Amino acid sequence: MTYVIAEPCVDVLDKACIDECPVDCIYEGERMLYIHPDECVDCGACEPVCPVEAIYYEDDVPDEWSAYTKANVDFFDELGSPGGASKIGKTSHDPQWIKDLPPQGE
Repeated sequence: MTYVIAEPCVDVLDKACIDECPVDCIYEGERMLYIHPDECVDCGACEPVCPVEAIYYEDDVPDEWSAYTKANVDFFDELGSPGGASKIGKTSHDPQWIKDLPPQGE
């Protein structure tokens, strides 16, 4: 199990969760942040600091955002498991359906 970042993060990219993550497993895409499912240690430190309440334990993702569980896995299909987000920086590996979402918050 892991934590998942869902729709409220799209186009927000606050990054408070990145600062709080002790294992550097939260990666930045063009439109949102993603938690690496194999690198996350399930500590939960990221969840309470998210200002838009976008982070959920995998089993607790609301039904309307269930596709984001797969998006958090698909983001890493090409990227793999680099072992830390800080050495990668921002990437353009957002899944295509995330890239195609209309701008959020307008």
